[in-house]
Amino acid sequence: MYEENISSNSRFIFTLSRSLKGEKIDFLWFTRHENSILKYLEKYSPFLKKSLMALELRKAKWHGSVGGLVGAPIEKVWTIVSQSSRLPEMVENYTNLAKKEGFSGYIRLVSGFMFPQDDGDRSWIKERLIFMDPASFSYAYEMVLSNVGLDGSVNSLKLSDYGDDSTLVHWSFDINPIEGGCEDSIIDYLGFVYKSCVSRIQGAIGSAQESGRL
Repeated sequence: MYEENISSNSRFIFTLSRSLKGEKIDFLWFTRHENSILKYLEKYSPFLKKSLMALELRKAKWHGSVGGLVGAPIEKVWTIVSQSSRLPEMVENYTNLAKKEGFSGYIRLVSGFMFPQDDGDRSWIKERLIFMDPASFSYAYEMVLSNVGLDGSVNSLKLSDYGDDSTLVHWSFDINPIEGGCEDSIIDYLGFVYKSCVSRIQGAIGSAQESGRL
């Protein structure tokens, strides 16, 4: 544990741990003197400064996460969730718009009835891939444009091997605050939507195995 007082009028607490692969940081801070802290971190460690700036950016958004188990090995689950061509097996239709799938900057248009509209029309979301890492079974997409009011939101997926040929699917989402909206209600609704995807992933894997496509 390492503790440092930046000034007599501020409290800055963080835990610094190291692994064989490099430096990792997990910190909690309370202060009114952000500028002095940023100057200190820039001198002490650019990595810490970058982490703090990322935390500040995230604080401006509403955050939620859900998880669920799928009864299949992690490699098979990844095959289903990482390929846009498998989306119709789960929830939506899609169209490739720009760049190559699997690489940062890839853009797709997802449409369907995941987010019901008042007029009964399809919802649509233009998504841009931020990153995809097959080694860690994870990816993140930004909702660039949509008719569901979630422009600028980011949804991230991470798979973890849960043993006994099962996989933990973890979704997290960060959305821009919606004027006039209730944060808890919107986060709960999005949690329900993403949670339902876990069951659909399970169904998609079962269908693909029966048809020999997986």
